[in-house]
Amino acid sequence: MVSIEAEKLAKKYGYLKSTIERFISSFGLTETEEMLEAYKHKPPTTIRVNTLKISVQELFEKLTNKGFKLIPCEWYANGFVVSNEPFSLGGTIEYLSGYYFIQSKASWLPVLLLDPKPDEIVIDMAAAPGGKATHIAQLMNNTGTLFCLDISRERIKSLRSNLGRCGIKNVICKRMDARDISDLDLKADKILLDTPCSGEGLMAIDKSRRTARNEEDIARMVELQKQLFEAALKVLKKDGIIVYSTCSTAPEENEEIIDEMLKQHNLVVEKTELGNFSSGLISVQNKTYNTDLLKAIRLYPHIHKTEGFFACKLRYLGEG
Repeated sequence: MVSIEAEKLAKKYGYLKSTIERFISSFGLTETEEMLEAYKHKPPTTIRVNTLKISVQELFEKLTNKGFKLIPCEWYANGFVVSNEPFSLGGTIEYLSGYYFIQSKASWLPVLLLDPKPDEIVIDMAAAPGGKATHIAQLMNNTGTLFCLDISRERIKSLRSNLGRCGIKNVICKRMDARDISDLDLKADKILLDTPCSGEGLMAIDKSRRTARNEEDIARMVELQKQLFEAALKVLKKDGIIVYSTCSTAPEENEEIIDEMLKQHNLVVEKTELGNFSSGLISVQNKTYNTDLLKAIRLYPHIHKTEGFFACKLRYLGEG
């Protein structure tokens, strides 16, 4: 039964009552109210410098001279928060030249966790529209091989456009269902699984999600996420790295997925030292998860001024 508190908050903020009830059961009443209040405001605009084409300092000077105010990200030297935008960031010659990518700072985290190196074989299993793929290639210094997969015909057009704009040369793009990835007959050093999800963390950006997503949608996403994870492990080298991430705050799409994979496969969660982020959950909704999930990362709108986000880095030790 929906609680009185959930009824009130659903009416006040315009959400499904069942969504508010889940928030309260996961995060408590006080934090739910703080999160809902934060979702009333879009996160600040952020950009990532494409150092394949320009230095951080040079781009800073070019955009500052045009009237943009850039504040350096405290935990990533190639990122800026844009606090003043005199005209569209997507309309500058620098953007069209591929000098930067307009991208939420939460989306930098999975690639930084993945830590791709030059000459590695890396797979981005849901690569469109290319923000994380171009970042991966940047850290690989355009060497090695980056396989970019996406199932959507329309979205892969955007992927290819962004790869070209950013000067990415070490990439192979393929439109396919990533669940069939073993058909490619390859083995990867590292895999990014920024998986399709309910998008529950995007409610400040897309208000329709406040009433358009329910428990059935999450359950459908969970099944897909498990299938994609299983497929990824079939092509990941022993001692390889997989980073799993979503733009969802739902434990069912995050900790619960990782907890199940830890039980079924020879995986270990790796700790990271990227910044002062919230940790993963190990006890929620009367469920308990592997304590190693404290090494995972969570971002919340009311704490980190981003969308809701989850990321976890794991090492695959092989089967048997």
